[in-house]
Amino acid sequence: MKLKFITAAVALFGCTLLAQAKLNVVATTADFGAIAREIGGDRVEVTTLAKPTEDPHFVDPKPSFIVKLNRADALIEGGAELEIGWLPPLLQGARNPRIAPGQPGRINGARGIEMLEVPAVLDRTQGDIHAAGNPHYLVDPLNAKIVAANLAESFAKLDAASAGFFQANLKRFAGEIDIRLAEWQKTLAPHRGKRIVTYHNSWPYFARRFGVKVNLFLEPKPGIPPSPAHLATVMAEMRSEKIAVVFVEPQINRRTAENVSRNTGAAIVEVSHFPGGVKGTEAGYLALMDHIVNSLAKVLASQK
Repeated sequence: MKLKFITAAVALFGCTLLAQAKLNVVATTADFGAIAREIGGDRVEVTTLAKPTEDPHFVDPKPSFIVKLNRADALIEGGAELEIGWLPPLLQGARNPRIAPGQPGRINGARGIEMLEVPAVLDRTQGDIHAAGNPHYLVDPLNAKIVAANLAESFAKLDAASAGFFQANLKRFAGEIDIRLAEWQKTLAPHRGKRIVTYHNSWPYFARRFGVKVNLFLEPKPGIPPSPAHLATVMAEMRSEKIAVVFVEPQINRRTAENVSRNTGAAIVEVSHFPGGVKGTEAGYLALMDHIVNSLAKVLASQK
């Protein structure tokens, strides 16, 4: 009788441990990690590989990443070649069948996204372009909703008992985005059509959603450092067209942007694609978008 009681207790303890076990989720970048936390809540443990201040194209593939990927139940990647320069060898070293292509644990963030700037011909003379289209899609909040839905579906496949929990979190997060998006669009509505200069061509989704124009870059081509001649041409156009804003991301050469700002009178707006990339955005995706929209609107309003 005593043995049966001990056996039953051990079985119950084992079931409790299983019920409390969290999904071990690895995200390539902090934007995916932030949305994974929104959907997974306390049922997931999220690790992000790239720092929010790091260029996502050129992440230092540390040996510790192989260990993290080896232990992962799920991997969230951009799915549009953003990580192609550093993720494949890490996955090869990790040898984790749970996150192999085609498995429920391999989550393609781009699934269902309408990709912009898909090249008709892959011509490397045009710089570091991506065959699948521009991979910087999460600064459009409606794309964040699509990613969140993908995560809720994938997490439910990996933890069926928590499917309702994930769906409830998705409904809450999507509702918050709908409310904030209306506010963000209202905030930027007076500035529709205004042009913004950026270092890299990473803002077309933001531009489309909020009605601003981002079509002048400090890079002459994606991935090609700016030359003095190119910068002179950019600055001449900025003065001619009265372009008054330069987006500066933490991973770029800030001195280049500061030089452009001094010579044109344009204001620098510190932005990032990743929560935690700039001060005040550590709380997550919504905080990041609040910062981008409000910082841009404040500068544009001051220049009227």
